[in-house]
Amino acid sequence: MAHDKLRSPDSNRQSAANGPRSARSRGRVVAITGASSFLGKNLVGVLEEDPRTARIVAIDVKAPTTSGPKTRMYPVDLTAPASEERVAEILQAEGVDTLLHLAFLSSPTHATAWAHELESVGTMHLLNAARQVDLQKLILWSQTILYGAHPTNPNFLSERHPLRADADEPFFADKIAAEREVAMFAAKAKGTVVTILRTAPIVGPTVNNYITRYLAERFVITLLGFDPLWQFVHEVDAIAAFKLAIDRDFPGTFNIVGEGVLPISTAIKIAGRTSLPIFHPLAETLIAASWAAQAAYAPASFLRYLRYVSIADGEKAARVMGFRPAYTTREALLDYVSAQRLRDVRLLQETAT
Repeated sequence: MAHDKLRSPDSNRQSAANGPRSARSRGRVVAITGASSFLGKNLVGVLEEDPRTARIVAIDVKAPTTSGPKTRMYPVDLTAPASEERVAEILQAEGVDTLLHLAFLSSPTHATAWAHELESVGTMHLLNAARQVDLQKLILWSQTILYGAHPTNPNFLSERHPLRADADEPFFADKIAAEREVAMFAAKAKGTVVTILRTAPIVGPTVNNYITRYLAERFVITLLGFDPLWQFVHEVDAIAAFKLAIDRDFPGTFNIVGEGVLPISTAIKIAGRTSLPIFHPLAETLIAASWAAQAAYAPASFLRYLRYVSIADGEKAARVMGFRPAYTTREALLDYVSAQRLRDVRLLQETAT
């Protein structure tokens, strides 16, 4: 793994002059922002084993644990004003042809100002850098939760539906703003294939996010009188969808979801947990207070997803990309549950000792 601090400005300029031609003759050069995130580190590992990949450029504040001989690590903080110039320099010097933008939070945070700088402003920094180089492909990670949960939602939301998640919730607003910026980039960037993958909530044996933590609670809060349908995508399928987008050109936006849906009550039973139905106004007060005390996994705005349906249609990804998930929603949840039970057993053993 090479680090940028070992490279002199002269060597960067030399690489910028010779890198793109020589690198592309040997294979593609893929840059990944958020390389140490769950999706990032897994994709680094996959690309390390792919003979079509000549080099992986990891852009993050820390190195991915899956780095190998193909990976070059550049510690860059996208919240920093100088990141735009630095990223442009890296992309040019390394001859990057494919850029994956994965630097987004998988769970809500109390550090909303920092999250805004990372996701919304950081995306603008990245796109300004991308405009300065000969980029062949840009792939953005987004989430189906951004469609929002509303009583007027159809049974399945296609990519044509607007993103109507609560605009007052920073977790949603920053990601929607990032999508908007990428859409404007796509409209003007001639010769660059821009792909947006909106994943359903990702579950599996190794992923850790607000959904897996919610379902790991002994007593899982639900809303009295409501039992909306949920859908998931297995972590392996999410990674496979990004690999598809890297390997082939699919301009546009695609929902990446597992087949089938589950009522929340069924998901909780499968997880081996106990549902705790609470009257909606009381639940909102309780979750708001818990979130303020940093004792909840998500703010009260997420209660809408316990009340109304927000299910995405994966037909376009199947038809255009040929994406066929290996796991259904139920199977993805079962795989997560099997791993969680082992963690529960270990926790009990540790407590006993």
